[in-house]
Amino acid sequence: MSRFVPVDRDSAYLLPPSVHEWLPDDHLARFVVEVIESLDLDDLVRQYAGRGSAAHHPAVL
Repeated sequence: MSRFVPVDRDSAYLLPPSVHEWLPDDHLARFVVEVIESLDLDDLVRQYAGRGSAAHHPAVL
């Protein structure tokens, strides 16, 4: 069982059908997501104690 809530940026919603439709292709948020996904967060993840209910992955925060 994973210690973190799964990240699914492709998940469909009622309106709009995809979170990708909320932002234009050149929006700063897309760049921020790309940078965060390129970071090595292994040390941060290793330090997570894992107590309580499932947490959100540090990349989402």
